[in-house]
Amino acid sequence: MSTTVLVIGYVWPEPNSSAAGSHMLSLLRLYKRQGWRVEFATPALPTEHMIDLAAEGISSKSITLNCDSFDTYIAEYAPDIVMFDRFMMEEQFGWRVEKHCPKALRILDTEDLQCLRQARHQAHKANRAITIADLFSDIAKREIAAILRCDLSLIISDFEMLLLQDTFKVDASLLQHLPFMVDLNQLPEQTLGFEQRQHFMTIGNFRHAPNWDAVLYLQQIWPLIRQQLPQAELHIYGSYPPPKATALHNPKTGFFIKGWADNAFVVMEQARICLAPLRFGAGIKGKLLDAMIMQTPSVTTAIGSEGMHGDQPWPGAVVEVEQGAEHKEEAQAFADAAVGLYQDAARWQQGQQAGQALLKQRYNGEQLGAQLLSRITELATQLDEHRLANFTGSMLRHHSMMSTKYMSQWIAAKNAPPTDNQPPA
Repeated sequence: MSTTVLVIGYVWPEPNSSAAGSHMLSLLRLYKRQGWRVEFATPALPTEHMIDLAAEGISSKSITLNCDSFDTYIAEYAPDIVMFDRFMMEEQFGWRVEKHCPKALRILDTEDLQCLRQARHQAHKANRAITIADLFSDIAKREIAAILRCDLSLIISDFEMLLLQDTFKVDASLLQHLPFMVDLNQLPEQTLGFEQRQHFMTIGNFRHAPNWDAVLYLQQIWPLIRQQLPQAELHIYGSYPPPKATALHNPKTGFFIKGWADNAFVVMEQARICLAPLRFGAGIKGKLLDAMIMQTPSVTTAIGSEGMHGDQPWPGAVVEVEQGAEHKEEAQAFADAAVGLYQDAARWQQGQQAGQALLKQRYNGEQLGAQLLSRITELATQLDEHRLANFTGSMLRHHSMMSTKYMSQWIAAKNAPPTDNQPPA
């Protein structure tokens, strides 16, 4: 009998808009390749750039928050595996899944640790180093609780794997390191060479706060690059550019807000350097992985490269800036690194080679997918024992800890139409 999978998404997958969308699609395709029945359900509204799931052989369903209609739906669909896309979906629907499909394996796809991203954002806005108080926030309590309630959580960064185990004391048996899964057979053998390329580029969904901050930071960095390379241009791509972004478009200074790219790989290949001056964030960065795939060396920060290369050389340059350094010094260091790599063909080619080596060592999709499937099979055969060993998780699923469940039930009851014997709320 075929395995039935339900994925409860935070948003509809947009693989051409965000790394999260691309990662989600790779998971859906992995499950589909096993011959499994896969359905994607979400309370989100359809979007302009959402993928056609039907063309992938994946069914889809619109579901409603805080509504008992989901109970009927999940009981009828009766999945063997339920994967939640980010902790908010587990928080909203996890207790309903447990109630109606208690034997279903519950997986949380974190994408990145939102508590880490938020903590770094708070520290960045205050222009100081991150503290343990930033990290141990209310959102961290919710996110870690969701991880503990699930049977397995997919963690995209090895840095976050260590953070969860060492700082939040999450047992390794609940975690699976799963970076982006790249099909190595589809990598281009050869791309445009050093002399055939020109200019700088960056790309990223403008709705993602770290990406927008990087664009603002490039406003400081770019004039320092142009002083040394007066003919160079910076092309900034990304979905959903707001008016405040398009207002920065300035051809006279070579600062081009390009917006949506029909094919991110094409624009990545045409550029000589990818810039990613990320000052906060979490997870691993899809733009930097795309740069490796298209053999485009990149210049980024320690935040940008975090969790992506281990002890292997970075395919380009990582600008090490001490916490609390003046923004002008940071911007100058980044600009100098970008100009140096742009002008040095030998270093540029070394960056290409380092990227190809990293893809093979850390992002082999066939190998990573097989490891995940093996873990799922193992858990499915010993699910009762696995859950029994996770006492903290079972404690968090106790009725005394289920405030979100009772709030959801209250909202559902409040929104229900009145009966003959019941006055309106």
